[in-house]
Formats: sequence, structure tokens, C-alpha cells
Amino acid sequence: MSDDRRPLSEPNNNLRFGLDGVDNHGMLGTSAPMQALFVVLSRIASSSAPLLVRGEPGTGKELIARLLHERSGRRGPFVPVNCGAIPPDLMETELFGHAKGAFTGAHQTREGLFVSARGGTLFLDEVSEMRSDLQVKLLRALEEGMIRPVGADRELPIDVRIIASSQPGLRERVVQGGFREDLYFRLNVVHILLPCLRERRDDIPALVAHFMLRVADEFGMAPVTLDDAQVAGLCARDWPGNVRELRNVVERTVLMGSPPEDESVAPPMAADDEVGCYPVEWTLEQVKQAHIERVLAHHDGNRSATARQLGVSRKTLERRLGRLAGDGDES
Repeated sequence: MSDDRRPLSEPNNNLRFGLDGVDNHGMLGTSAPMQALFVVLSRIASSSAPLLVRGEPGTGKELIARLLHERSGRRGPFVPVNCGAIPPDLMETELFGHAKGAFTGAHQTREGLFVSARGGTLFLDEVSEMRSDLQVKLLRALEEGMIRPVGADRELPIDVRIIASSQPGLRERVVQGGFREDLYFRLNVVHILLPCLRERRDDIPALVAHFMLRVADEFGMAPVTLDDAQVAGLCARDWPGNVRELRNVVERTVLMGSPPEDESVAPPMAADDEVGCYPVEWTLEQVKQAHIERVLAHHDGNRSATARQLGVSRKTLERRLGRLAGDGDES
């Protein structure tokens, strides 16, 4: 009797985008969307032009930025900052720095992230969350190659490549006046739209294989063997959290020794089903918790934005999230 259970092994190197064959942080795939993406990456990797990366939460925007930095030849560091995670009143000094005595408590000069990233890449994650007055300063930095720290009497030259990211809808924010049009066009010299996982289902087996071995090695545990039905079930899911959600499922699979029962084999939804509907067997509490997770994933882990959309306080959201077993707060 044949055994249809087969170990998922590390995908072949030819599945990877590789200018030199090194690891690409799991950015791999043979699907048409990924092959088209790899062609673009190969062309722009060595450029110093600003770049805008767009995509749903969990599609790998920061991974793409890191990969481009590694292939750019720039000798400076890769410096990431989440524009939605830093309080607005601290964002200016975080980015541009401040002079000694610029404000109460400024007991010494502080270099901002533009200076920290000299010769390298500054990744502005969720740039759409940036305050309008800081958008003006960012535009000047891009156009003039100069910044002025808070309280300083002179500008400083900078040598930084800017890679910014945003979820879909940034152009609509420009139209509505929530984001400066001139900054949008300056950042959008080159843009990349990352495909969501449901648009590249053919890549899921290779991604599962990659994460399975990597996670097992990180945890010091044995990889889990999946059968064809389990792999097909993973391929059939909609994955609203995209690659990040897939990795989380693989992590739980390795920890538990088998795929979670409610996530191992998920039949595709009927064509007339509404996206995001929940099983009728669920309790109201399960629906509430699942919806919180979906909104949190939509905002890429930004709890303040999630609380605003849900119409609750940040404190209430924190309390609700504390009840979600096994969840982290990844961004």
C-alpha cells in the first residue's frame, strides 16, 4: 500500500530570485506574478532612485526592501521605521534628529534616522501615516538631499536611498487630501505592487517547504510531513494575512506536530459566498475575535488604526487581544 504522505523539502535554488544565489528571505516563487516581480527587482536593485512598495499586509514589503538594499551595493546600513508605530510628536526628531537645547529635555544632540542610514537605505514603512508637515520635510530631503534637524541652524547633506511602503489605497488618499500629491509622485518614481498570496497559489507548496525547514531549524524541532490533501487545503485558503499568515500556520504546525485542525484543509469558498463570512456554528465571541484579527491584519499590526476602525479605545483593544490565544503583534 502506497503512502501518500511526503516530506516537503527545501525548494530548488532556481525557484529563487537570485543575482548571486544567496538567501532571499523567503522571497521565492515560479508563478507568473512573482517572475514578473523578479524581473523588475533585477532592473532596479542597483538604482538609488526612490521606490514605493505597495501591497496588502503580510505580502513582504519590508523583505523586498531588505533584499533590494542587499543587492544595491550600498555600504551603509538598512534602517527600517514604521511611520504608524511612532507617536506623531516624536516622529520629526526620530527621522531628522535634533540639536542640543532644541526643546525641553533635549540635553544633547541626537542624530536622526536619516543620518543613521548614511550610505545605506531608509525604509519608511506605512509612509501614508506620516504627518502632513513631515511630508513637506521628507519631500525636501528627497529633492535637495538635505535635512535640517529640529532646532539646528544649518542643513546637513544626506546620502540615503528611500524605500517607502504603503497598503493599497494611497492614491485615493492623495485624491482625498490625506497625502501630498507632490510627495506621492516623488516617491513613485519606481513602484512595485506585491502580489497577494491568493494571486500566486502555485507558490504555496514551495513557501511551506521553505518555512517548514527554516522554522524547524529555529525551534530545534523536526519538520512535519504533510500529505497531499493537507497541502491542497493550504493552497485553497484565501490567506487574508498573506505570507505572514502562512508562516504563522507553519510555526504552529511545527510546534504542535501537525497542522491545526481548523486550518489544515480548508475547502474553497463557493463563488456566491461573501468574502469574510464566518461559519454559522461559531459563537458571537468567536466572530468578534476573528474580526479583530482580520482588522488588525488589514492595518499591518497597527493597533491604534485598528482601534479607530473598530470604534473602541486602544485600551479596550489591548484587553481583547489579550484573550486571543497564541497571537503575536507582528507588524
